[in-house]
Amino acid sequence: KDENIEFFKLVNLSFVAVDEAHCISEWGHDFRPEYRRIRTMLDQIDHEIPIITLTATATEKVRNDIIKNLNMKDVNHFITSFNRHNLFYEVRPKPSKNQTITSIVKTIKQMGHRSGIIYVQSRKMTEELAEILVVNGIKAAPYHAGLDSKSRSRIQDEFLMEEIDVICATIAFGMGIDKPDVRFVIHYDIPKSIENYYQETGRAGRDGIVSYCYAYYSHKDIIKLEKFLKDKTVAERELTMQLIDEIVAYSETSSCRRKFLLHYFGEEFNDDLCDDMCDNCKHPKVKIEASQEITLVLESVKQLHEKNKIQTLIEFIIGRQSKEMKDFKYANHPLFGQGEEHDELFWHSIIRQALLHNLLYKDVELYGILKLTPDGHDYLKNPWEIQTAINNDYSNTGEEESDLLEMNGSGNGGAMDETLLAILKEIRHEQAKKLKIKPWVIFSDPSLQDMTVYYPVTMEDMLKISGVSKGKAEKYAQPFLDFISKYVEENEIDRPSEFLVRQVADKSKTKITIIQNVDRKVPLEDIAQNLGMTFSELLDEMFAIVNSGTKLNIDYYISEKVDEYSREDIYEYFMTADSDSVEDAFKALSAEDDEITFEEIQLIRIKFISDIAN
Repeated sequence: KDENIEFFKLVNLSFVAVDEAHCISEWGHDFRPEYRRIRTMLDQIDHEIPIITLTATATEKVRNDIIKNLNMKDVNHFITSFNRHNLFYEVRPKPSKNQTITSIVKTIKQMGHRSGIIYVQSRKMTEELAEILVVNGIKAAPYHAGLDSKSRSRIQDEFLMEEIDVICATIAFGMGIDKPDVRFVIHYDIPKSIENYYQETGRAGRDGIVSYCYAYYSHKDIIKLEKFLKDKTVAERELTMQLIDEIVAYSETSSCRRKFLLHYFGEEFNDDLCDDMCDNCKHPKVKIEASQEITLVLESVKQLHEKNKIQTLIEFIIGRQSKEMKDFKYANHPLFGQGEEHDELFWHSIIRQALLHNLLYKDVELYGILKLTPDGHDYLKNPWEIQTAINNDYSNTGEEESDLLEMNGSGNGGAMDETLLAILKEIRHEQAKKLKIKPWVIFSDPSLQDMTVYYPVTMEDMLKISGVSKGKAEKYAQPFLDFISKYVEENEIDRPSEFLVRQVADKSKTKITIIQNVDRKVPLEDIAQNLGMTFSELLDEMFAIVNSGTKLNIDYYISEKVDEYSREDIYEYFMTADSDSVEDAFKALSAEDDEITFEEIQLIRIKFISDIAN
C-alpha cells in the first residue's frame, strides 16, 4: 500500500530480513506471488537497503532465483548442512486404512509416552485418527485450520506442556512450535514435495536425541495428489508434478534415504556415514553392478538430444510402442528397446543412480528434461563400476509391515502363520468355485492374513478382522471358523490376548443419511455438499457401506454420469479381476480407453460389490 511505503520512507529502514524466502521462487514448493513484489516495494523505499533472506528448504535453483528476483549484489551465502544426523528415516507400505492405523497404534505404543506428530492431508482424518488413538489409551488431539483459534491455542499449549502426547495434524500445525523433544513424526499421507517432507520431519529431535520419521506410502496417495492439479495452469501442473515425482522417487528408492535428501538440496553425502539411520541402510538390498545399464541410459539421453523426461526415456529403453515413440519416430532408433529384458522399476532405479552420481541432472526450467553433466560425458568415454540396488516396489502394497524399532517392548499381534494362510486360501478357492464368484469377493488377502495372526474362532472374533462385515461373515465365515478352531486346538496355539486395535464407534448417522438419500435418488454431489464432504470422501464412505454388507442402488446416478460402454467395460473388469483395487482397475482400463476416469471406476465398483458381494 502507498501509505505503508511512505511510512517506511520516514522511519529510515536500515535492514530488511525476508523469512521463508523460498516463497519468492516459482521453482519452490510454496511459491507465493506477493513475495515476488518485495523488490519493487524496496526500490520505492530505498534500493540500497541491505537484505538477508532466510529459508530451511531451498534447492540451489531456488536460491539462485531468490537472488535474481531480489536483485541482490555481492551476495554472501551461509549454508549449513541439511543433515539431521539424529533422525531415523523409514518408508512403510500403506495397505488398507485399518491396517495402516493398526501399524501406527502399535508403533506409538512401543514409543511409550513420548511426544509425536502425525501428519494427515484431510481435516476429517485428523479427527478420526485422534479418536482411535484416544480409545487405545494414547493421549491425542486433532489440529487443523478448521478449528477456532482458541481451540488451536489450547491444543498447542497442552502439547507443549505434555498433557497431550500426540497431535494428529494437517500441515497447519508446526509453524512456530518450538518443542525440542518431539520423538517421532509420522506421515499417514505422503506429502506433496521433498521440501514439505524435510520441513515436517525436521520438527522431530531438535534436542539432538535420536528420533524417528515414518512415512506410509502407496500409489493411491499419489493419484490423489495428481487429482488436485486439474484446475492449475499447464506450467503450474508441470512444476508440481516435478515435486511429486521427487517424493515418489524418495519413497521408492532402495538407496540411502539420507543421501537422497541431501542430494536433493545440493549437498554431497557418503552413505557409509548414515550409520544405519534409515531403513534402506539398516536392511540393505542386494546390489548389482550396473555400469552397462548406466551407459545405455546416458547414451540414450545423448542420442535423443537431451529432450526427454524420465518416463519417455524408460519407454524408449524398454521398447514400448507408446504415442510419443511413434510421434518422435523413436521406434526406428538402434537403441530403441535395448533394455527390454528389465522392467520400468529397474530402469527407474538406474536413472536415479545416474542422478545421484551426478552423471545426469534434471533441467527444472524445462520441467524435468534429463541432461548430461560434465561427469556424465566423461563416464561415456571411460565408464567405472557403480553398484546399485533396485527400487522398492509399492505397486501392490500388501499387509507386510517393516520392522518396528525396539524401544519399549513389542507390539501386539505376531507374525503371519504361513501354513494356515495357504490352507485358508485353498478354502477360499473352493468356496469361490462352489459359489461361482471371484475369491476376493469372499475375503481379501489382507483379511486372510489377519486371520492367521489373530486366529478368530467365533463369529464375534471374525467381525473384528479387517474387511469383514456382518454380511460377509454370515455368508462366508463358517467354513473358515470351523477350520481355524480345529487348527488352533490340534496345534495347541495360544491366541493373542489383545485381539485387535480398538476402533471408534461406527459413524452410523452419516451412513444412515447417505443410505436414505440414495434411496430417494438424490444426486451424489448434493449428498456430499449437505454432509460437508468432498465427492471423493463420499465415494469412500459409500464403498465402506457396501463393503460392510449394505446394498446401495446408485443406478439412477450411474446411468446419467457413466456412458453405457464404460459401464460394461468396468463391470466386466471387476467380474474377472483378482482384486477390487481401483488403482489396478484404472491402470488396466485407461490403457485401453483413456476417457475412463478414476471416479467412474469408483462408482462402478460400488455397484459391483452391492450387486455381487452382498
